[in-house]
Amino acid sequence: MRLPRKHSMSKRADFFRARKDGQAKAGRFVVVSTLADPALLHLKVAIITTKKLGKAHDRNLLRRRIRSILQRHGDRIADPKRLLVTIPRPGSASASFEDLETDWLRQAKRLGLLSTKPELP
Repeated sequence: MRLPRKHSMSKRADFFRARKDGQAKAGRFVVVSTLADPALLHLKVAIITTKKLGKAHDRNLLRRRIRSILQRHGDRIADPKRLLVTIPRPGSASASFEDLETDWLRQAKRLGLLSTKPELP
């Protein structure tokens, strides 16, 4: 799945709505929040990186890694009409890509985001 600009969350109110009214699950490296919204045409994604995560290059690296995870597994999201917010936790900058991906997938599964259809190699 590509993540074109139209899939980016741009309204501050959407961030707060997903965090306040939606479900959230916290893992070792990421916090994933989601809120179903039937009015949306497609998935809206946000990645929030704060200065607590480290220097700018660490935050940029985390954003790139999480965007790559979303591109890999975005097609498996069962109901794409939703808001999806991913927040890396402090210490995640030192985690490997595989650890981040495993943790994100675990939280997505706990939230019931992923469909049960098998992945194609």
